[in-house]
Amino acid sequence: MKMTLIAAALLSAVSMQAFAQTAATDGDTPAVATPDSKNATAPVEGANSFTEAQAQERIVEAGYTEVSALKLDDKGVWRGTAMKGGKSMPVGLDYQGNIVSQ
Repeated sequence: MKMTLIAAALLSAVSMQAFAQTAATDGDTPAVATPDSKNATAPVEGANSFTEAQAQERIVEAGYTEVSALKLDDKGVWRGTAMKGGKSMPVGLDYQGNIVSQ
């Protein structure tokens, strides 16, 4: 009897933890940008976990070439220069993966 109660209590605790991890939070801004949706207010300030190499790779995947001088600014945005359409331009990558050119 005691073992059944202990087992039931453990199963209940585990299922509540799993539910808490899968519960969605309401928000208008995704944590990571997808190719089909960009944040209109990009670049978004925030703690950026992309490394310089990852930032450069994402910018290249977006169609830019000759990505250079990438620096993480004080707002958490990777900024540098790149070529696109034969023109050199400033580019930025925020923590959500949004790529912007100014």
